[in-house]
Amino acid sequence: MTKADLVFVQGPVHTGDPARTRVSGLAVTGERISAVGHDEVRELIGPRTEVVDLSGKLLLPGFQDAHVHAVYGGLELGECDLTGTVGVDEYLRRIREYADAHPDSPWITGGGWSMESFEGGLPTRQLLDSVVPDRPVYLPNRDHHGAWVNTRALELAGLSRDTPDPADGRIERGSDGTPSGVLQEGATALVARLVPDKTAGDRLAGLLRAQRLLHSLGITGWQDALLGTFNGQSDPSDAYLTAAREGTLTARVVGALWWDRARGADQIPELVSRRAELTHGRFRAGSVKIMQDGIAENFTAAMTSPYLDSCGCVTANSGLSFVDPVELRSHVTALDALDFQVHFHALGDRAVREALDAVEAARTANGRRATRHHLAHLQVIHPEDIARFARLGAIANIQPLWAAHEPQMDELTIPFLGPERAAWQYPFGSLLRAGATLAAGSDWPVSSPDPIAGIHVAVNRMVPETTDDRVFLPEQRLDLSTAVAAYTAGSAHVNGLDEAGSLRPGNLADLVVLDRDIFTAPAEEIGTARAVQTYVGGELVHSAS
Repeated sequence: MTKADLVFVQGPVHTGDPARTRVSGLAVTGERISAVGHDEVRELIGPRTEVVDLSGKLLLPGFQDAHVHAVYGGLELGECDLTGTVGVDEYLRRIREYADAHPDSPWITGGGWSMESFEGGLPTRQLLDSVVPDRPVYLPNRDHHGAWVNTRALELAGLSRDTPDPADGRIERGSDGTPSGVLQEGATALVARLVPDKTAGDRLAGLLRAQRLLHSLGITGWQDALLGTFNGQSDPSDAYLTAAREGTLTARVVGALWWDRARGADQIPELVSRRAELTHGRFRAGSVKIMQDGIAENFTAAMTSPYLDSCGCVTANSGLSFVDPVELRSHVTALDALDFQVHFHALGDRAVREALDAVEAARTANGRRATRHHLAHLQVIHPEDIARFARLGAIANIQPLWAAHEPQMDELTIPFLGPERAAWQYPFGSLLRAGATLAAGSDWPVSSPDPIAGIHVAVNRMVPETTDDRVFLPEQRLDLSTAVAAYTAGSAHVNGLDEAGSLRPGNLADLVVLDRDIFTAPAEEIGTARAVQTYVGGELVHSAS
């Protein structure tokens, strides 16, 4: 009998296999799982076998993130990082400290501020001027759908009260029409185009920095949701290709090639070429990202009915559809015929409907293909569209961390949606009951990349360690097994990794060990668990010790 290279004993082991969900041992030979079971697994232990005594720690399939911006997140970790706080004074302290520490930087860049920190979600250029008056500052918010800039940045970009809004964005303005310091959606590019581009070395360093963080959270693979240039941000593709060729890419990664919404079908041959060029080793670029709308907090998410104003009155604004819905159906049909997966950003209920219409057009024209199209974010879904996910085979790519009461939800979203539409938000339970396949991701650096935190919110519909005991739409909670499956088997399915996501003999040994068994702990304690070991193909890529 061939002895294993690695054996885990004294489980629990949660396999993700409905036929045999819970075992106590698992063996790995080479890069694959060679056995799962109980005491019989010990028979595979030989003199050279590494034995891991779980002693109550939980072994799971490795987590996968179905929607993340790893290179951008890694780059921001090395810049002016405003995440982890909502205090305006703390933002200003960090910005001043970063500027003082980088006196030769021509621009101050970074980001991660929260809209909830400012009245109406809108900081001012004067606040930035108070700490950095002499150099331009460009700081995207945590959603990356808006940016905070100072007066110097606006001057360099030539923006004034006479500058018109771009078709796909908005310049926030004071009462006299002067730009006030926030640029929304496509308007961010008016300043971002002037920010010095990151070097290839910067991007590679950002990727490797991000990979270390993601592995430390138990993540073994992901889908990068934007490979291309967008709103002045540099294309991260070269970082992945370099890391894959050099063998430093230890994760399994799918790249979603950016669909330029200013162009049409003429870009498809270029996408075909890029798919071939950007596929090497553990990296492949077989997906296309189409951003169909914006976000609810700045009223650019595409809705089937208008937003309300602060007085509760109906406005004339129903958000933005960045790609013409009729053209979208044609584009998706063409991409599907070429075996591209389409990765939609669809946040408002109109954008969700338009994306589903496009998938349906592709299914009608091409039949069922193994393209695994998925819709990410899904903040608002019209009840009439819930059942279409299962019928069309469209995967629901959820970001659970957002499905909770917090100031951005309670102050900047619910009042402007109205009570009926607010109750349609993040309907995870309804999607599951209707037979939809669920995958899960973080959208990091928009929000935390920690899958455990996301699982906690999916189950509890409350953020970890909150003092707010309100449950956000409790009927949309998921059970723990389903939430874990979304971050493992569901996301592996989206990423075309059918040999990952569950612990079965023959599958890839992509694994995570948690410091406790979250299946036996109270639901409110799920978020306290931590990843202590992460393996990709049987190789240890993270150890907390």
